[in-house]
Amino acid sequence: MAEGPGGGPGEAPGERTLTLDADTTLWAADGTGTTERWLRATLGAAFGLPLRPGSPDVPGAVRLLLDGTLDAEAYRLTAGPDGGVEIRGGDGAGVFWGAQTLRQLLGPDAFRRAPIRPGALPVLAPGTVEDAPRFRWRGLMLDVARHFMPKDGVLRYLDLMAAHKLNVFHFHLTDDQGWRVEIRKYPGLTGTGSWRARTKFGHRASPLWEEKPHGGFYTQDDIREIVAYAAERHITVVPEIDVPGHSQAAIAAYPELGNTDVVDTTALSVWDSWGISPNVLAPTDTTLRFYEGVFEEVLELFPGEFVHVGGDECLKDQWRGSPAAQERIRELGLKDEDGLQAWFIGHFDRWLSARGRRLIGWDEILEGGLAPGAAVSSWRGYAGGVAAARAGHDVVMCPEQQVYLDHRQDAGADEPVPIGYVRTLEDVYRFEPVPGELTPEESRHVLGTQANVWTEVMEDAGRVDYQVFPRLAAFAEVAWSGLPAPAERDFAGFERRMTAHYARLDALGVAYRPPAGPRPWQRRPGVLGRPIDGPPPNR
Repeated sequence: MAEGPGGGPGEAPGERTLTLDADTTLWAADGTGTTERWLRATLGAAFGLPLRPGSPDVPGAVRLLLDGTLDAEAYRLTAGPDGGVEIRGGDGAGVFWGAQTLRQLLGPDAFRRAPIRPGALPVLAPGTVEDAPRFRWRGLMLDVARHFMPKDGVLRYLDLMAAHKLNVFHFHLTDDQGWRVEIRKYPGLTGTGSWRARTKFGHRASPLWEEKPHGGFYTQDDIREIVAYAAERHITVVPEIDVPGHSQAAIAAYPELGNTDVVDTTALSVWDSWGISPNVLAPTDTTLRFYEGVFEEVLELFPGEFVHVGGDECLKDQWRGSPAAQERIRELGLKDEDGLQAWFIGHFDRWLSARGRRLIGWDEILEGGLAPGAAVSSWRGYAGGVAAARAGHDVVMCPEQQVYLDHRQDAGADEPVPIGYVRTLEDVYRFEPVPGELTPEESRHVLGTQANVWTEVMEDAGRVDYQVFPRLAAFAEVAWSGLPAPAERDFAGFERRMTAHYARLDALGVAYRPPAGPRPWQRRPGVLGRPIDGPPPNR
């Protein structure tokens, strides 16, 4: 059996001698039920196989079991001489990742939803694959606030994450341009805040507008379904509720949340353009109580350890001009507006900690001081992550110039709505999440890494696919595998493996960017972007 990789595209199988057929049974030990269900639903459907329940001693069976000698999320996949397949995992997640590798080794047809070659049976070569992840946080952030993605699209992306062994879904649910999660205590957040009257088409410098309402939100039952679907795939969902900036949609719904002494908040609507809105939350007790009510419902919906509070790009001009905000600074004995933001974030850090959860935010939350238990998403290069790790905070590395997948993939004129620096497939493959200046002790604070997908210029699922793939395959391999130093990585070998992986993506219906450039229907002629020339900064 050819060795499969971690989260990346995998090797094409070698000599094929083992066959799965209508007599192949599936035996699942305690603790492996998620993989048992997944195998029947995917491989069973793809090849028309019943995969009936069996016993572990039947020749030719697929066997799933836990193995205490393996680490968490590690697996050992063995195709043995009896014609069967055994997947051992250090835990349920490890068994599941082993099943993902089995699917890779069975070829592109294993990624379809029904048999396309009736009678053709899945085969693979005998051998063993043993693998384990480098990081425990292997994430994808999806922004559904700028352009709403319906529930079925979110479920599809969870499947795509699972296929690449990614295990954290950072769900960016609120921003200036829309509020996407039902909060029953505050119906106006979705009644008013979930839709905008029109949308800027392209970069904010573009003169083009889509002159129709845009919106949508997830009901609480939708969220429960998404979280449960993710859990079946050993993916944790981390919700993001932005405070105190990126909050114009909430202020449009509840004007008392804004700085009413410097702006007529009753005149605000959900923002229809891109960038950073100056309309931020007022640092009042009213605002704190309101968002405590929001987070109470969020905690009921999302059972994971972390809750993301944003904290980025909070413009402080309104606070500087607000007598109420200035009085709050004096009352709290703070130095300035940065201290006021730190107070705001610190309040929710303590509030979440008291309920057994952990706060995580973008690296701006370091400004003005950070509560001891908080974690940091380092997006403005590596510096925030380095500072946080040295201060004893856990870090998720997601530097903008390396793994923001809204950035363009090529310098060609045909790239649709080109944004930012060029970040090619090779660039992402050579991304290193752990900064070299950290000591081994400091490096232990790097929980892992994630790729971020901001959707200002991604108006539909096809555009999201184009920006995300194939680069997510390279990112997944970086997040899972212990690769050599960036300059020493075998990108030519990765490209060869991508040849097989493109066929899998085709079977999954992913509208990826082809190696030769965008297809004619993937271009966006005449829609302005914001390309930046030159090499991106590394720090």
